[in-house]
Amino acid sequence: MRKICVCKICAISFIGFFTTFASAQLPSGGNGFFGYSYLHGETFANGSSIAASGPASMSGWEASVEGKYLPWLGAVADLGWNYGGRNAQFCVLFTNCTTFRLNASRDTLLFGPRASVTMGRYRPFAEVLLGVGYESDKGGGISNSDISFAYELGGGVDYHLVRSVSLRGQVQAIHTSFFGQSHLDPRISTGIVFSF
Repeated sequence: MRKICVCKICAISFIGFFTTFASAQLPSGGNGFFGYSYLHGETFANGSSIAASGPASMSGWEASVEGKYLPWLGAVADLGWNYGGRNAQFCVLFTNCTTFRLNASRDTLLFGPRASVTMGRYRPFAEVLLGVGYESDKGGGISNSDISFAYELGGGVDYHLVRSVSLRGQVQAIHTSFFGQSHLDPRISTGIVFSF
Protein backbone atom coordinates (compact mmCIF):
# COMPACT_ATOMS: atom_id res chain seq x y z
CA MET A 1 0.00 0.00 0.00
CA ARG A 2 2.84 2.39 0.90
CA LYS A 3 4.52 1.76 -2.47
CA ILE A 4 1.31 2.57 -4.37
CA CYS A 5 0.83 5.82 -2.41
CA VAL A 6 4.42 6.91 -3.04
CA CYS A 7 4.03 6.25 -6.79
CA LYS A 8 0.75 8.19 -6.93
CA ILE A 9 2.21 11.16 -5.07
CA CYS A 10 5.24 11.24 -7.39
CA ALA A 11 3.10 10.93 -10.51
CA ILE A 12 0.82 13.79 -9.43
CA SER A 13 3.84 15.98 -8.55
CA PHE A 14 5.52 15.31 -11.92
CA ILE A 15 2.35 16.03 -13.88
CA GLY A 16 1.77 19.27 -11.97
CA PHE A 17 5.38 20.37 -12.40
CA PHE A 18 5.51 19.79 -16.15
CA THR A 19 1.98 21.13 -16.76
CA THR A 20 3.04 24.42 -15.19
CA PHE A 21 6.07 24.68 -17.49
CA ALA A 22 4.17 23.48 -20.55
CA SER A 23 1.37 26.02 -20.06
CA ALA A 24 3.95 28.81 -19.85
CA GLN A 25 5.73 28.02 -23.11
CA LEU A 26 7.42 25.30 -25.10
CA PRO A 27 11.15 24.67 -24.55
CA SER A 28 13.38 26.97 -26.56
CA GLY A 29 16.20 24.40 -26.62
CA GLY A 30 17.97 22.11 -24.23
CA ASN A 31 20.47 19.32 -23.91
CA GLY A 32 20.89 15.61 -23.40
CA PHE A 33 23.50 14.00 -21.16
CA PHE A 34 24.87 10.46 -20.95
CA GLY A 35 27.81 9.29 -18.87
CA TYR A 36 29.41 7.17 -16.18
CA SER A 37 28.25 7.49 -12.58
CA TYR A 38 29.58 6.28 -9.23
CA LEU A 39 27.26 5.87 -6.23
CA HIS A 40 28.27 5.04 -2.66
CA GLY A 41 25.26 3.18 -1.24
CA GLU A 42 24.40 0.12 0.82
CA THR A 43 23.57 -3.52 0.22
CA PHE A 44 20.82 -5.11 2.29
CA ALA A 45 19.80 -1.86 3.94
CA ASN A 46 17.21 -3.74 6.01
CA GLY A 47 20.00 -5.30 8.09
CA SER A 48 19.21 -8.99 7.61
CA SER A 49 21.06 -11.13 10.18
CA ILE A 50 22.87 -13.19 7.53
CA ALA A 51 23.41 -10.37 5.06
CA ALA A 52 24.01 -7.41 7.32
CA SER A 53 23.81 -3.95 5.82
CA GLY A 54 27.01 -2.29 4.78
CA PRO A 55 28.55 0.17 2.33
CA ALA A 56 29.00 -0.73 -1.32
CA SER A 57 30.64 0.97 -4.28
CA MET A 58 28.25 1.04 -7.23
CA SER A 59 29.21 1.93 -10.79
CA GLY A 60 26.75 2.57 -13.57
CA TRP A 61 25.38 5.22 -15.87
CA GLU A 62 23.23 8.32 -15.78
CA ALA A 63 21.20 9.92 -18.55
CA SER A 64 19.22 13.14 -18.46
CA VAL A 65 17.32 15.49 -20.76
CA GLU A 66 16.83 19.19 -20.04
CA GLY A 67 14.32 21.44 -21.76
CA LYS A 68 15.20 25.17 -21.49
CA TYR A 69 12.23 27.43 -20.70
CA LEU A 70 14.29 30.51 -19.83
CA PRO A 71 17.97 31.23 -20.53
CA TRP A 72 18.73 30.36 -16.87
CA LEU A 73 15.96 27.81 -16.06
CA GLY A 74 15.14 24.36 -17.41
CA ALA A 75 13.11 21.26 -16.57
CA VAL A 76 15.07 18.01 -16.17
CA ALA A 77 14.23 14.31 -16.44
CA ASP A 78 17.03 12.12 -15.02
CA LEU A 79 17.44 8.32 -15.14
CA GLY A 80 20.22 6.54 -13.24
CA TRP A 81 21.29 2.91 -12.80
CA ASN A 82 24.08 1.77 -10.49
CA TYR A 83 25.27 -1.71 -9.64
CA GLY A 84 27.86 -3.00 -7.19
CA GLY A 85 28.44 -4.91 -4.03
CA ARG A 86 30.81 -6.14 -1.38
CA ASN A 87 32.15 -9.38 0.06
CA ALA A 88 30.73 -10.74 3.32
CA GLN A 89 31.34 -13.76 5.55
CA PHE A 90 28.97 -16.14 7.30
CA CYS A 91 30.45 -18.19 10.16
CA VAL A 92 29.04 -20.99 12.31
CA LEU A 93 30.36 -20.67 15.89
CA PHE A 94 33.24 -18.49 14.64
CA THR A 95 34.49 -21.35 12.43
CA ASN A 96 33.62 -22.80 9.04
CA CYS A 97 33.40 -19.32 7.56
CA THR A 98 32.01 -18.94 4.07
CA THR A 99 32.73 -15.87 1.95
CA PHE A 100 30.02 -14.76 -0.47
CA ARG A 101 29.16 -11.72 -2.54
CA LEU A 102 26.37 -9.27 -1.69
CA ASN A 103 25.17 -7.34 -4.76
CA ALA A 104 22.91 -4.34 -5.03
CA SER A 105 21.25 -2.69 -8.01
CA ARG A 106 19.76 0.79 -7.64
CA ASP A 107 17.63 2.68 -10.17
CA THR A 108 16.36 6.25 -9.89
CA LEU A 109 13.92 8.26 -11.99
CA LEU A 110 13.91 11.95 -11.05
CA PHE A 111 12.31 15.16 -12.36
CA GLY A 112 12.66 18.83 -11.46
CA PRO A 113 14.07 22.29 -12.18
CA ARG A 114 17.68 23.19 -13.00
CA ALA A 115 19.10 26.71 -12.79
CA SER A 116 22.23 27.56 -14.78
CA VAL A 117 24.32 30.43 -16.07
CA THR A 118 26.76 30.55 -18.99
CA MET A 119 30.18 32.10 -18.41
CA GLY A 120 32.36 31.77 -21.50
CA ARG A 121 33.00 28.05 -22.09
CA TYR A 122 31.59 27.11 -18.66
CA ARG A 123 27.98 26.54 -17.60
CA PRO A 124 27.62 25.88 -13.85
CA PHE A 125 24.21 24.61 -12.71
CA ALA A 126 22.25 23.58 -9.62
CA GLU A 127 19.17 21.36 -9.45
CA VAL A 128 16.52 19.93 -7.15
CA LEU A 129 14.92 16.73 -8.44
CA LEU A 130 12.08 14.55 -7.07
CA GLY A 131 11.11 11.02 -8.04
CA VAL A 132 11.36 7.36 -7.16
CA GLY A 133 14.16 4.93 -6.40
CA TYR A 134 14.22 1.14 -6.62
CA GLU A 135 16.80 -1.16 -5.01
CA SER A 136 17.27 -4.90 -5.46
CA ASP A 137 19.72 -6.86 -3.27
CA LYS A 138 20.94 -10.43 -3.74
CA GLY A 139 23.54 -12.62 -2.09
CA GLY A 140 24.06 -15.48 0.33
CA GLY A 141 20.86 -17.16 -0.79
CA ILE A 142 18.82 -14.08 0.16
CA SER A 143 17.20 -11.44 -2.03
CA ASN A 144 15.00 -8.43 -1.33
CA SER A 145 13.84 -5.26 -3.04
CA ASP A 146 12.09 -2.02 -2.20
CA ILE A 147 10.78 1.14 -3.85
CA SER A 148 11.06 4.56 -2.24
CA PHE A 149 10.35 8.23 -2.76
CA ALA A 150 13.65 9.90 -3.69
CA TYR A 151 14.96 13.41 -4.00
CA GLU A 152 18.26 14.80 -5.18
CA LEU A 153 20.17 17.99 -4.49
CA GLY A 154 23.12 18.61 -6.73
CA GLY A 155 25.04 20.63 -9.20
CA GLY A 156 27.84 20.58 -11.66
CA VAL A 157 29.46 22.30 -14.57
CA ASP A 158 29.46 21.85 -18.35
CA TYR A 159 32.62 22.74 -20.31
CA HIS A 160 31.95 23.59 -23.97
CA LEU A 161 34.24 21.58 -26.26
CA VAL A 162 32.94 22.14 -29.80
CA ARG A 163 29.68 23.18 -31.41
CA SER A 164 26.77 21.53 -29.52
CA VAL A 165 29.07 19.24 -27.50
CA SER A 166 30.22 19.74 -23.90
CA LEU A 167 31.85 17.74 -21.14
CA ARG A 168 29.96 17.51 -17.82
CA GLY A 169 31.02 16.83 -14.25
CA GLN A 170 28.42 16.77 -11.48
CA VAL A 171 27.93 15.80 -7.83
CA GLN A 172 24.57 14.85 -6.33
CA ALA A 173 23.26 13.85 -2.92
CA ILE A 174 20.38 11.38 -3.30
CA HIS A 175 18.01 10.75 -0.39
CA THR A 176 16.00 7.51 -0.24
CA SER A 177 14.19 5.49 2.46
CA PHE A 178 14.69 1.87 1.40
CA PHE A 179 13.36 -0.70 3.87
CA GLY A 180 12.23 2.08 6.20
CA GLN A 181 15.74 3.45 6.73
CA SER A 182 16.77 6.93 5.62
CA HIS A 183 19.88 7.14 3.41
CA LEU A 184 21.70 10.11 1.86
CA ASP A 185 24.12 8.75 -0.72
CA PRO A 186 26.59 10.70 -2.87
CA ARG A 187 26.67 10.17 -6.64
CA ILE A 188 29.37 11.51 -8.95
CA SER A 189 28.86 11.54 -12.73
CA THR A 190 30.79 12.59 -15.80
CA GLY A 191 30.05 12.34 -19.49
CA ILE A 192 29.09 14.08 -22.72
CA VAL A 193 26.37 16.71 -23.23
CA PHE A 194 24.71 17.29 -26.59
CA SER A 195 22.89 20.61 -26.97
CA PHE A 196 19.87 21.05 -29.22
